[in-house]
Amino acid sequence: MARLFCFFDEPPFGVGRKRQKIVELARRIHELIEPTIEDLGYDLVRVQIMGKDAPILQIMMEHQEGPDGFKEITVEDCATVSRAVSALLEVDDPIQGAYTLEVSSPGLDRPLVRLRDFERFQGLEAKIEINRPLDGQRRFKGRLLGVEGDTVKILVDGNEVELPHPDIHKAKLLMTDELIAVSEEK
Repeated sequence: MARLFCFFDEPPFGVGRKRQKIVELARRIHELIEPTIEDLGYDLVRVQIMGKDAPILQIMMEHQEGPDGFKEITVEDCATVSRAVSALLEVDDPIQGAYTLEVSSPGLDRPLVRLRDFERFQGLEAKIEINRPLDGQRRFKGRLLGVEGDTVKILVDGNEVELPHPDIHKAKLLMTDELIAVSEEK
């Protein structure tokens, strides 16, 4: 199965027209469902469309309360959001044909999408992939140092690297003993 990962940020440099349409669709769905999800007491973390023949629309959300980001999402939380999102999608019908809706939490080794994610989880280890090479490199692994404006700072092998947020294609926290310890404290 081909996987297309689409966020509501700008499409990666050099992507095809079909991929750009999927990115635009993910952005449209994000704008459609975000107010309802927020009204239910959650933050929308990511909208992702995957798959080719049998599309999957993945919605990741988390609790609004608390700055730690580690409050557990329950099955009931997912069911509540799923019902609300399904109703919106039924009326607006942005995806033609059959698809599967998945509603989930971002998990412990969560994706980092919004600028506030990079700020909130500063000090933890992350892996970041950018659309355009920076000094010949597209993948970075290191400790998050926070955000300045729309720039994400990460410490890679003792060197501070600045990555423009709009150029970030994928990013996630790395599962480390430190991440597990932080999550257990919350």
